[in-house]
Amino acid sequence: MHKLPDIKNDFAGWYNDVVFQAELADHGPVRGTMVIRPYGYALWSEMQSVLDKKIKDTGHHNAAFPLLIPESFLKKEAKHVEGFSPELAIVTHAGGKKLDEPLVVRPTSETVIHYMFAKWLTSWRDLPIKINQWANVVRWELRPRPFLRTTEFFWQEGHTAHATYQEADQEAQLMMSEYVDFAQNYLAIPVITGVKTESERFPGAEKTYTFEAIMPDDKGKALQMGTSHLLNQSFAQAFDMKFQDQDGAIKYPYLTSWGVTTRLIGATVMTHGDDKGLALPPKIAPIQLVMIPILKNNSNNQEVLDVVNRVAKELKQEGIRVHIDADDTKTPGAKFYKWELKGVPLRMEIGPRDIQNGVAMLTDRLGIEKAAVPLDGITVKIQEKLQSIQGELFNRAKAKLENSWFKAEKLAEFGPQMDEHGGLWQTGWCQNSACEQELRKYKAFSRCLLETNHFKQCFYCENPSKGDLLVAKAY
Repeated sequence: MHKLPDIKNDFAGWYNDVVFQAELADHGPVRGTMVIRPYGYALWSEMQSVLDKKIKDTGHHNAAFPLLIPESFLKKEAKHVEGFSPELAIVTHAGGKKLDEPLVVRPTSETVIHYMFAKWLTSWRDLPIKINQWANVVRWELRPRPFLRTTEFFWQEGHTAHATYQEADQEAQLMMSEYVDFAQNYLAIPVITGVKTESERFPGAEKTYTFEAIMPDDKGKALQMGTSHLLNQSFAQAFDMKFQDQDGAIKYPYLTSWGVTTRLIGATVMTHGDDKGLALPPKIAPIQLVMIPILKNNSNNQEVLDVVNRVAKELKQEGIRVHIDADDTKTPGAKFYKWELKGVPLRMEIGPRDIQNGVAMLTDRLGIEKAAVPLDGITVKIQEKLQSIQGELFNRAKAKLENSWFKAEKLAEFGPQMDEHGGLWQTGWCQNSACEQELRKYKAFSRCLLETNHFKQCFYCENPSKGDLLVAKAY
């Protein structure tokens, strides 16, 4: 392992090195793909387990759908195929011959799932249909970055069908609230929620809800963490998906889709990392506590190992994720560096002298405290420390967000500042797409519409503002 690049002067280099040196991922053989290594997949699994429970607790059921989709399916919804065409990977040959119809490697699964919904749905009694899929998808990415933008990535995608517009909209908002809770209370990342503008919404959606975070790099870019879409009835009409309501009338259902991806790993790395590497929130850290026995030559090392194993067993019984690093080929200093790089929230050292004194040395990843802690009752102490670290990470990230959020009336005023320093800029907008396009001159995009209306005029023209818009550069 070599020294990490300076996080302040080379954030992009720092990010890539952390991902690879902390063994979260490696490059795949196909450009834009990545291999998620065991430690990275363990982190994704912790996230997945929390999200999966949230999804099931809100009445959804997991299912699995095909990777390959007939090309004609995507063409059924005009905006959908137009939005995804540049990113598609298409199979034209299989089994040694040219296919009669090309097959698309799924960029998302609305079309194939709606094809199945149309087969399953006949009556109002069949509604709502609430399905979730954990899957990999492919979108041909021109500027890949591990976890942030890759040609193939993992995600969950929820798809539902409802009898009324109101039910579908409530569903889309419900799942957005579940995502926000996960981001803030598990990933310790404060986020902003809102609705995407027409030009930024999901292809084929009537409304896209989003939750956004600001990343602490030198350009303060925004990161879209996840989205929830009200698809209305366009996909239902495209796939002739109908049901008979309670009055005997034939109607189209209202649909939603929503998802988050392994991009959440990238967001966690960037939000909490420092010059030592990762700093993982305890609630989703694969290892919450690493135990390092301090072994000495000509000492009773077995006694130390016995105590370490006993304490580890007690902690595991209380649900704490513990790893013992008893590698006798590495020095304690090398181990400290390794586990700090990997972002483990707590480190415990136990040596012969500690055992004599009935204590262990406990160090937190954030550098707040290093102290001798009595072995008696240490489980409660560790639980308290993990909770404290979780809260501290959120508070630090919240302070960064607040310091990066600005308000300004005119693009001529905030455009140059945003171009040089980044940040989130709240402003007024007339909701004319021509004005929105002016943001591109500063390599910025609208992130979401807010529910507030603090400004009288549009940021570009002289027309009245119809509501506040959040603007930023983006990953």
